[in-house]
Amino acid sequence: MLGWAAAFLIIAIAAGLFGFLGVASTAASIAKVLFFVFLILFVISLFLGRGGRTKV
Repeated sequence: MLGWAAAFLIIAIAAGLFGFLGVASTAASIAKVLFFVFLILFVISLFLGRGGRTKV
């Protein structure tokens, strides 16, 4: 149990350092951009895929 506590302490310290150094905000902004890019691609694929199908 003490090993788990030490592991979570190290993870919490690393996450805190990333948060204070601005790495987290950079990753969040990249994630927002990628979200909107893939959302647009998804909508385009919905419209393009809809017209090409025929019933058998």
